[in-house]
Amino acid sequence: MEKLPHWNLQSIYGAIESPEFEHDLASLVPLVAKLRNQLGDLDAQHADFPTWLLALLETYQTTLDTIETLNAYASALVTVNTNDEVAMRGLNRVEEADLAIKAIHVQVINTLALYRQSVRDSIKHDGRIAPFHFVLEELLEEQEHTMGEAEEALAADLNRSGADAWGRLQEAVSSNADTLWNAQTGERKTVIQLRSLAFEADRSIRKKAFDAELAVWKQHEVAFAYAINGVKGTTITLDKRRGYRDPLQRATMQARIDDTVLSALIGTIEKNLEVFRRYLRAKAHCLGLQKLAFFDLFAPVGDLDKRYSYDEARAFIVENFSTFHPPLGSFAEKAFEKGWIDCEPRAGKVGGAYCTSFPLRKETRILANFDHSFDGVSTIAHELGHAYHDQITSDLPALLRHYPMTLAETASIFSQFIIFKGALKEASEPEQLALIESFLQDATQTCVDILSRFYFERELFRVRVEGDIMAGQLSAMMVDAQKASYGNTLDEQALHPYMWAVKGHYYSSDLSFYNFPYAFGQLFGLGVYSLAQADPTNFGARYDALLLQTGQDTACAVTASVGCDITTEDFWQQSVDVISSYVDEFCRLAGYTGV
Repeated sequence: MEKLPHWNLQSIYGAIESPEFEHDLASLVPLVAKLRNQLGDLDAQHADFPTWLLALLETYQTTLDTIETLNAYASALVTVNTNDEVAMRGLNRVEEADLAIKAIHVQVINTLALYRQSVRDSIKHDGRIAPFHFVLEELLEEQEHTMGEAEEALAADLNRSGADAWGRLQEAVSSNADTLWNAQTGERKTVIQLRSLAFEADRSIRKKAFDAELAVWKQHEVAFAYAINGVKGTTITLDKRRGYRDPLQRATMQARIDDTVLSALIGTIEKNLEVFRRYLRAKAHCLGLQKLAFFDLFAPVGDLDKRYSYDEARAFIVENFSTFHPPLGSFAEKAFEKGWIDCEPRAGKVGGAYCTSFPLRKETRILANFDHSFDGVSTIAHELGHAYHDQITSDLPALLRHYPMTLAETASIFSQFIIFKGALKEASEPEQLALIESFLQDATQTCVDILSRFYFERELFRVRVEGDIMAGQLSAMMVDAQKASYGNTLDEQALHPYMWAVKGHYYSSDLSFYNFPYAFGQLFGLGVYSLAQADPTNFGARYDALLLQTGQDTACAVTASVGCDITTEDFWQQSVDVISSYVDEFCRLAGYTGV
């Protein structure tokens, strides 16, 4: 078995205790002091308010780039080894330094609000400030949902030992919890390894792993229940004090959409659930089952036994990216060549995959858990899409570079779809069946399963207002949400009651409802691919321009720049129709004639 690469972080910092890391961490103190002095100098500089504002923004953005780089580095070390005490101490120091930045942020937006008209005059009349028009208005709106400086400082400090600590508990336990797998050999498997067995062809192995996984979650359910109650209780309290209608309003504002867009997105998925359920019934037919169990959702279908070495995965991704959009292929080759991807699954490493950015170095890194399957290849392609997005925006100032969660999935879904289409092009019919099933599997996760997670979190917040929710009730709520989304296509006796313990997104007080952005990204990414098919000659430049703009306006305005009206169900329906066409093809290849 080949040795899978670990990422190379040397160009970021030599070590968590290196002089370079210490220098950047120490630089935050004078940066915050400079911001405080600039805020204090406003009266003297008010005659030239735009110049003062520009200088303030420059210092603030340098501060943001520094803390983001430090945090990304320390977090990267912890996520590949949650038992690394040195890295954890480094992360704690970064989080402590971030308290001062959060405090000065409140002072910055309070000052901007105090001189609201001067800010708007500067936007209107000064070309240096005009590019920041949207983010400045967004900061002014944020100020309207901000507590007093002392309250915000206390909330930030308490979060470190409160909600954030609950989130770290979930991450640490879920990455290290294990159970006996083979009594004869004494082999043990972590819960992450058990979850990966959901892709096994042998149903008995999938069921054994699923049962073992549920037993692990059952063992830790009390800890996870207290953790999720702590996080959501904190969120409810703070969002109420900050004047939000509810946590969902804050989530949509963070996503830079409004209720109209969310309703159009969720409503379109709900109206098309039968499309996805038809696929699930066809999959059950392929597997010789009356109904799928939850542990069958990722079961392989068709003939796609090909196992990819890491080098083969690399070559396949670069070739297909380059054929579709040469700059994307060149970037992927650079990421592989420079060792930006950590692929080996190992004890202590968190599950799943993510991309993280280091703005001071204008570099990114990708964490994955490569299993040599096509799905593993697709996951790397997905994260490379994120990395390419970050590369496109890397020269922008921080306030124009940070795009919302909704648009964050555009490049990743698009890149994943390129890989799917490339594999499909030369595949045999049995291989096509497997590839289309894999695509539909992902689409069902990002639409149907995400819908269940959205339903669950909405209900969780509704009930949590009344007090703590015990593990049994949390599991019952999750099962109800899964039934509402999957309908009768899954065996009700074999659902996943502990998905609330699995998904780390539930354990962030600052990122509630990190579910619907995935559905947004899935469907919008397909819409972007359709644009490419309609105008392949000019698409590359339009695509890069779209990614460049993602941090500079509302999601509606950004998507409208390429002719998409995300406020209507008609737009979202076009993307669902793409999925529906593949459901038809899957049913044809599978010989499924049911409805």
